[in-house]
Amino acid sequence: MRSLVLGFQEMEKTQLSLVGGKGLNLGELTKIQGIQVPEGFCVTTVGYQQAVEQNDTYLGLLERLTTLKVEERDQISEISSKIRQLIMEVEIPTDVAKEVVHYLAKFGDEHAYAVRSSATAEDLPHASFAGQQDTYLNIIGKDSILEHISKCWASLFTDRAVIYRMQNGFDHSQVYLSVIVQKMVFPQASGILFTADPITSNRKVLSIDASFGLGEALVSGLVSADSYKVQDDEIVDKRISIKKLAIYGRKEGGTETRQIEPDQQKLQTLTEQQILQLARIGRQIEAYFGFPQDIEWCLLDDTFYIVQSRPITTLFPIPEANDEENHVYISVGHHQMMTDPIKPLGLSFYLLTTPAPMRRAGGRLFVDVSKHLSTSAGREQLLNGAGQSDPLIKDALMNIINRGNFIQSSSDDENNQNLQNSNKDAPSTPQIEPDPSIVSELIKKNQTSVEILKQNIQTKSGVDLFDFILEDFQELKRLLFDPQSTAVFMAAMNATSWINEKMKEWLGEINVADTLTQSVSNNITSEMGLALMDVADVIRPYPEVIDYLRHVKNDNFMDELAKLEGGQETSDAIYAYLNKYGMRCAGEIDVTKTRWSEKPLTLVPMILGNIKIFEANAGKKRFEQGRQEALAKEQELLDRLEPLPEGNEKVEETKRMISLVRHFIGYREYPKYGMISRYFVYKLALLKEAEMLVQANLIREKEDIYYLSFQELHDVVRTSKLDYEIIRKRKEDYRFFEKLTPPRVITSDGEIIVGEYKRENLPANAIVGLAVSSGVVEGRARVILNMEEANLEDGDILVTSFTDPGWTPLFVSLKGLVTEVGGLMTHGAVIAREYGLPAVVGVEDATKLIKDGQRIRVHGTEGYIEILIQP
Repeated sequence: MRSLVLGFQEMEKTQLSLVGGKGLNLGELTKIQGIQVPEGFCVTTVGYQQAVEQNDTYLGLLERLTTLKVEERDQISEISSKIRQLIMEVEIPTDVAKEVVHYLAKFGDEHAYAVRSSATAEDLPHASFAGQQDTYLNIIGKDSILEHISKCWASLFTDRAVIYRMQNGFDHSQVYLSVIVQKMVFPQASGILFTADPITSNRKVLSIDASFGLGEALVSGLVSADSYKVQDDEIVDKRISIKKLAIYGRKEGGTETRQIEPDQQKLQTLTEQQILQLARIGRQIEAYFGFPQDIEWCLLDDTFYIVQSRPITTLFPIPEANDEENHVYISVGHHQMMTDPIKPLGLSFYLLTTPAPMRRAGGRLFVDVSKHLSTSAGREQLLNGAGQSDPLIKDALMNIINRGNFIQSSSDDENNQNLQNSNKDAPSTPQIEPDPSIVSELIKKNQTSVEILKQNIQTKSGVDLFDFILEDFQELKRLLFDPQSTAVFMAAMNATSWINEKMKEWLGEINVADTLTQSVSNNITSEMGLALMDVADVIRPYPEVIDYLRHVKNDNFMDELAKLEGGQETSDAIYAYLNKYGMRCAGEIDVTKTRWSEKPLTLVPMILGNIKIFEANAGKKRFEQGRQEALAKEQELLDRLEPLPEGNEKVEETKRMISLVRHFIGYREYPKYGMISRYFVYKLALLKEAEMLVQANLIREKEDIYYLSFQELHDVVRTSKLDYEIIRKRKEDYRFFEKLTPPRVITSDGEIIVGEYKRENLPANAIVGLAVSSGVVEGRARVILNMEEANLEDGDILVTSFTDPGWTPLFVSLKGLVTEVGGLMTHGAVIAREYGLPAVVGVEDATKLIKDGQRIRVHGTEGYIEILIQP
């Protein structure tokens, strides 16, 4: 028979399903030598199940609840309320009540107890569920305790708990409640201890909040607490708050809020010695559990009692290192404009592609830049690159450099020499002239290579396929890092910087290159957006096809097109588009993301939007309009330069730089297109192997291979062996990683270093970012986090976390762009300039600060946004 009640010291690590996360952690705390935990026991989930699981009304309400979505708040509230009422009316099973009374007698009937909820989906490494269920303090007498056990059971269905489970993917019917009954401690002081700083995430800094009386005053936000920071057994920061109120237990049971005497309000809650003692207790608990803890404590008669400890689930994981040295890591996702987590197969593909010193954390990749920061030459090179990519990264790195002691500089500059030597070994970047045939040859070389790959890979399978792909990665890297290819887009980027700098110096005009880069040639990504407008033109004359597309629900929709007038033309146009661009999608650097060729339905809303918003031939007209604006701007600049001192020289050099930009800047998008094209060929071949693994019952669905690295998948094919638990665990990890926000810069201490824009003379309520595409525009903000959910009208301003090439088809209907991630030369900025869209990127928390439907003004020249009208 399963236990109905377990004392804290009777629990085992495997009994999460019996006592819940909170109860299990209390049981573990009692096993740590020297840690004081008030005595108590858990009414296990068996009692809860006995009380409700045979109740048909309960089961019916639960079934109705599982069909609801988070947005249906009124229905959630109504059904949850009925379930709570039902649970309160159900009698506690006799054998459960008998066991509770037995344990109360054991610990003392006369004592006051805290009665607290402990759910099976609570205080877990990936989900804390903190505060979702109820706690009752200072409960006296067995009848009252039994009543509050029922109240705790019922609190499993508070609105907040139900919605939290929905948001975190927990099945209501699979979450059960245990109830903790624990002797009350009536402390002089209490509070919370975080063994990692909750603000900076620094794992070496403990943060203590402390106030007088019971901790409920602090947790509920009733009082401001003292705050202490401890690092290396030293108090490094201390802030004493005015504490006007405190919560205390009443003799007859329950709690009350009392005023603190005026002369006591400014007293420090804990002494210096007590702060350090508590910090040591925190480190001891953290060491036992193996990860940072959120600990509730109370102080009585100079003894600290621990009443709860749970993992801190909001910390971003630290990239792994093989030593104890200090390291600094910068986010790859912020550079690649894709900050979502990447599945293991996608991570391994990217790692096979890049030579940079990569580290993994939270399903993302980071570059270890510690060696660069240790030398003057390395710092200069790194900061210059970061300034182009993301100024907030540059400023964060400057914050680390200015500390002076986190990364030690090499006194003999030996590392400087090593850096120079490594650069000598790298292929040199040749100087080139603005000859458009160079770009044509590079594109042709890449296309030919991909076609050869497509032919050769068809004959490969099993282990031979993996060996072939590994070998072909060398060809991918040869093309991706071809010195001539690099020279082409670097020449354009340098020319862009030169033009902006010199035109500001000579003519007093800023961001001139924004206009000059409109409608350039050979930009595979901007052409992709315009090409979808051409697809819309093919479909436009056929109302029956348009009506059909408005109602399609699955990716087989093209099978039925042939029956409609214009259906064949529509199919041909879509297939032609997919043949050239079907390997693309949002988040495309992760090979496991679904491509447009795999889910062509993704394109349908964008095609319909183009039909609705634009007239026929709008794509070609738009390109030509941008080209004429660029040519006119060039002539205007040359005309204004000629009368200046040394005007002829200025004119000739400016013409050369503009020519470099116009001929070469579009090619900057092509190397990534070539990489993604190759990735897709690899992916299709590996999915064929996955089908055979499904048939062999090694995996359950083809997509399971996404949760294995390339080498692990290779081993599975070679050995025909796989522990499926690996895939199950990684799917769970991935769901957790999706909730995390990756930092731009993080240290080996786990500290998140933030940068900021240094800007003056801006409007009071300006939301600041980086100016990347000139112009000022007003419009309706559309805050969109998932491209497939985009429903844009002509003239909308897109506000989103990031945009990679997969978002480009949306750009043609936009009036402006705001993103949380990005720099001057990242994808969104390049395409915004080419399309002539005012854009501000790198805007911290843009999707939270700007609400969907607000009317906003985007200052693409100055780099800020104003909110004009609420929705």
